Amino acid sequence: MMQREAILSKIKESGLVAVVRAESSEQAVKITEACIEGGVVSIELTFTVPMAHKVIETLASRYTKGEIILGAGTVLDAETARIAMLSGAQYIVSPSFNPYTMKICNRYMMPIMPGVVTPAEAIKALEAGADIIKVFPGELFGPKIIKALKGPIPYAQIMPTGGVSVENVGEWIKAGAVAVGAGGSLISGAKSGDYASITKIAKNFIKSIVEARMELVAG
Repeated sequence: MMQREAILSKIKESGLVAVVRAESSEQAVKITEACIEGGVVSIELTFTVPMAHKVIETLASRYTKGEIILGAGTVLDAETARIAMLSGAQYIVSPSFNPYTMKICNRYMMPIMPGVVTPAEAIKALEAGADIIKVFPGELFGPKIIKALKGPIPYAQIMPTGGVSVENVGEWIKAGAVAVGAGGSLISGAKSGDYASITKIAKNFIKSIVEARMELVAG
């Protein structure tokens, strides 16, 4: 069983979390497979997917050799978080800060990424044991919100979700994001059954993240 620190390191190393929303369990699995084919390491299976816990169970039993880091998203409460854990999720993502969800995740040493938009929310989340701060919805502010949050909280590890695309992911990384969550811009091809496009976009996302990080290192 992979430890909390190892899971977080792998998410940050890859830099991309694929946010999987789907109209059916079958579609969710196909989207996940297309993402993996494109090189995605971190999958966030949202609880808006029908029978999401069953999908997590299926994927957890299919990928047992550490090929992917499988997380649960749109986790609104502690009860859902515990169901996700028992189904095989390796990390929890929430659109908002919920102290009870934080408590149960820390009880079981489960990585937790709560959603915030203000410094006050970010500080509360960190005090409660958040591993990574999820800025959501990212499109409301753009990359400049990372600089704004890191002013008073320079040690915060931030992952934006919402509005992140291949075109702007480099800006988010350069602004200080440790990783990004990508949903609609990555998986939109699923609506028309074009799963090959998901694989292609995933590769482009990863390429853009690598290039942005290289630019940061180069100064």
